[in-house]
Amino acid sequence: MTDTTMALEPLVARLAETAPGLRVETGPGSTGLYAYDASNYRVPPRAVVFPRSADDAVAVLRACRDTGIPVTARGGGTSMAGNAVGPGVVLDFSRYLNRILDIDPETRTARVEAGVILDALRSATALHGLTFGPDPSSHSRCTIGGMIGNDACGNRSVRHGRTSGHIEALEIVTADGVRAVADRTGLRAADPYDTDAVQRVAALEADVRRLIDANLAPVRTELGRVPRQVSGYQLHHLLPEHGFDMARALVGTEGSCAVVTAATVRLVATAQASTLLTLGYDDVVDAAEDVPEILRWNPTAVEGMDEAIVATMRARRGADSVIGLPEGRAWLYVELDGDDQATVDARAAELLDVLKAQGRMTGGRVVHSPAERRSLWRVREDGAGLAARLVDGSESWPGWEDAAVAPKDLAAYLRDFRRLLAAHGLAGVLYGHFGAGCVHVRIDFDLATDSGRAATRRFLTEAAALVVEHGGSLSGEHGDGRARGELLEVMYSHRMIRTFAAFKEIFDPEGLLNPGVIVAPARLDADLALHTPSEVLPVETLFSFPHDEDGFAGAVRRCVGVGRCRSDAGGVMCPSYRATGEENDSTRGRARLLQEMVRGGTVQDGWRSTEVRDALDLCLSCKACSSDCPVGVDMATYKAEFLHQHYKGRVRPRSHYSLGWLPLTSKLVGYAARPANALLRGPLGKLLARLGGVTTKRRIPAFASRHALPRALRTARTGEPATTLLFVDSFTRAFRPEVAGAASRVLADAGIPCTAKDDLCCGLTWVSTGQLSLARRIMARTVARLDNGDERPIVVAEPSCAAALKRDVPELLGTDAARRVAARVHTLTGALTDLAAPAWAPPELPDNVVLQTHCHEYATFKGHHPRDLLGRLGIRKVDEAEGCCGLAGNFGFEEQHYDTSMAVADLALKPRLDDMDPRTPAVVVADGFSCATQIDHLAGDRGIRALHLAELLDPAADRPGQPGENS
Repeated sequence: MTDTTMALEPLVARLAETAPGLRVETGPGSTGLYAYDASNYRVPPRAVVFPRSADDAVAVLRACRDTGIPVTARGGGTSMAGNAVGPGVVLDFSRYLNRILDIDPETRTARVEAGVILDALRSATALHGLTFGPDPSSHSRCTIGGMIGNDACGNRSVRHGRTSGHIEALEIVTADGVRAVADRTGLRAADPYDTDAVQRVAALEADVRRLIDANLAPVRTELGRVPRQVSGYQLHHLLPEHGFDMARALVGTEGSCAVVTAATVRLVATAQASTLLTLGYDDVVDAAEDVPEILRWNPTAVEGMDEAIVATMRARRGADSVIGLPEGRAWLYVELDGDDQATVDARAAELLDVLKAQGRMTGGRVVHSPAERRSLWRVREDGAGLAARLVDGSESWPGWEDAAVAPKDLAAYLRDFRRLLAAHGLAGVLYGHFGAGCVHVRIDFDLATDSGRAATRRFLTEAAALVVEHGGSLSGEHGDGRARGELLEVMYSHRMIRTFAAFKEIFDPEGLLNPGVIVAPARLDADLALHTPSEVLPVETLFSFPHDEDGFAGAVRRCVGVGRCRSDAGGVMCPSYRATGEENDSTRGRARLLQEMVRGGTVQDGWRSTEVRDALDLCLSCKACSSDCPVGVDMATYKAEFLHQHYKGRVRPRSHYSLGWLPLTSKLVGYAARPANALLRGPLGKLLARLGGVTTKRRIPAFASRHALPRALRTARTGEPATTLLFVDSFTRAFRPEVAGAASRVLADAGIPCTAKDDLCCGLTWVSTGQLSLARRIMARTVARLDNGDERPIVVAEPSCAAALKRDVPELLGTDAARRVAARVHTLTGALTDLAAPAWAPPELPDNVVLQTHCHEYATFKGHHPRDLLGRLGIRKVDEAEGCCGLAGNFGFEEQHYDTSMAVADLALKPRLDDMDPRTPAVVVADGFSCATQIDHLAGDRGIRALHLAELLDPAADRPGQPGENS
């Protein structure tokens, strides 16, 4: 094969000629991102290409054939076996080739491009009462093309089976750049008038027919034995009795035989009614013993998991993130469906009685609440990420995460498998599709040392022999990839292995398509991401990263590529990716580049890297990833550390000074607020904004005078002994002192009167701009003033400042005093939830509110959500704009970020405001100063203004309550 380094330049030149406008990226800022998927492997490509059409794919494959460069097709990059990394060109179909081309409700089919996200297809087909049956846990970011590549299944495979069972036709490009269609009866050229293509495709089909005719016996006896037999090629679909189904034979080939550009898929009807049972057990083997009986009841799903996943979820997202589980150390989810809810519920109750009589369960219940069901399914769907980094900080890895046996043999297999783990001194976190006999397990392999890798190889070889002994498959869903391809000889005869090789050679004679998987596989212990070079970036950081054994390096290694940050289904994480759709704007992409920086891989200039700086540039530091990412990646903290190191001893961007030093400058401006505000509203203000790197498209908020806060607090004094301390942050003091007054009155009304502390700073603006040395000095002064023997709860009205005190302060200072202060910190929501008098009731409240929850509050103060508090206080409807407002502190004020800020607002907040009736606008609640400022900007002259929760609940406010102006 031609050396890929030497061939890259002619390849790029060739593509510029044959596919003008095709996006081709070759720099480390792109190749570093695509060196990983969700597996243990790291294979940096030479180039990443983003096709917009099938013709673009043709151009790439022809150019790669002529230059001898291999090609790897990629969807969402969530492959766990190394299926989506390769050394040549990576084709990312998810970015542009992602249209739903047609939905036919009559035939129950849809035609989609390869990059369509599964949830996008499901949302579109739901309008017709239809859905796509297979539903892997990565449904919010996996692509149909990726599902075809590894024959994905999912949680409801008990009912709907594998992706291959739902494919009617595939539109493919062969290794030599010929477009063809594989359907249920064979293979044909896409263009019947292209004589050369017709002849080439006919010859290809004839070769395949001859191969199958020559190997009927092994194909019939070795393939298709258990429901989840995904390993190898599914050549049994080509048997005469199956009609030479070329479409389904190509499903699961992992892009090693052809590149899929589009597919016609079969749809199924959406169930009219469903219910969920949760069953508790002492042990996963006990749970597996009940599976055969459960399958008799025709469930749609039978999912299992052990206690480690549940414990990690509760630690990461709060105790109330997992509700509805009975007592136990292992659980099954059983979903039943039907046409009538009452009938389904009755069946569920009857099944529960039958299982209780079996005597294995520790408890069980039928879950009727939709909210509880969503919470429970979230735990199961995040299993891969939750298992990767557990509560105690230990790490586990895929590699043997996907074996499958017949469901009736599952308990026996699990019993022997756990003995094998113990014999090798390994621990595994078990979960998976128990109803289909498919077990996912992440294991605490030592992949970073030679001895650990040798031990891993020994274990995997014995594990392969064990699952074959139980009549099972090495892979039941994720494919073989680089993790299991080498082990196929344990599962299949030499003749079957030769047949696989011959099948690939017919389609890909030069071996250019996704080399290293299934046929001529790479060694399973080659190209491991943890096999780092001896020289790596020295990492001495100001943040302590107390939850990561290896400090910063261990923190960025948290990302294992599961890709929840690329969700296509809304939510809080990751706002910049949702706005741009670019991998380098996702939490995963940034983490992967930071990993490359630490290892000195494709990113070679360490903390000075411009590629890493540029990838972090659009991170809004919203902190949502620290909560929503299943492994707890905290990109806001990593960004702050990087900016500190990157600009150490150098001139910073202008906005770091103008906005980062805002707490100090706002104090000074307070002495002359009126003339300063007048100046900032005029032409000179725009000039000053430009000089400070601040956008002129926003109105600069009016500063309050230094007298405004004392006046606001004077009106709030009650004379009652103070049981709490109100921390008046810099934003509240400088821009909305009336909030401090309202908060003081609300706390007194709730039976927890306060004393105000208005001369301290949390250091947030210096943290978000990476000025960590200054931040530490400010924080240390604040902690010294607060940790003075006063143990009263600290209530902070501004959520971002509360989060900084709660998390950034102890992690940056690392002292016992900082941790003591952090333990006392509450948001106003938290104080009213945990500390208010039981009989407290607020004044009359509106029936409906629109709520914008601050991202830092969402991420840091789990279990204390403003939505829940408002509901408990009697507000009938809380319409929450889920996700970031887009302003995000300094981010949306910076000149270069204004457009992204508005694009993020368009995701959730702006639509909520646009839907409001201008005649009777709803009350808008936003505790964050950034959120309220963004709402004011979006509302324009429509008379909509956000209230702080304190203003909404203020007993002294005129109903519906509009606070006064700053002085």
